[in-house]
Amino acid sequence: MYKRLLGKGLVLGLLSAGSMAAHADAAGGKGCGWGNMIWEGQNGKASHVLAMTTNGTSGNATFGVTSGTNGCTSRAHLSYDGRSLLAMNGMLDSIAEDMAQGQGEALDAYAILLGVEQADRAHFARVAHDNFARIFPSADASGEQVLAATLEVMRGDARLARYVRQPA
Repeated sequence: MYKRLLGKGLVLGLLSAGSMAAHADAAGGKGCGWGNMIWEGQNGKASHVLAMTTNGTSGNATFGVTSGTNGCTSRAHLSYDGRSLLAMNGMLDSIAEDMAQGQGEALDAYAILLGVEQADRAHFARVAHDNFARIFPSADASGEQVLAATLEVMRGDARLARYVRQPA
């Protein structure tokens, strides 16, 4: 009896942990992974959480994207319909202030979020500072606009272009 309860607790723990790993909308394509196959046709939060948890805990969606199986593809365009992480965390104003000055913790955190390695962060700060008016064209620029402009500036810089994934 104890082993069965321990086993169920372990499975529930793994499922809970797996559900914390959120996937982007249509990651791997619509219907990617065993979770989507098992709960096909279902709707509601429970079905979506169970599908994501199944995909996350078994790693089958990751395998499917890399191997082209399980209904997955890397050709699907990822989308996000939520609020900007930058705006949601109140970082946008701090990033703007630091970028205008050419240095600061928020600007460094932004570089980290963009995947800029330590050796290139000072260069990133200089380039961002030099292109501040392009990145923040107005005081009410949205997080999405700032991110898109930042990536555009990075694409145009020989040293920073490697951090920007090119569209498929």
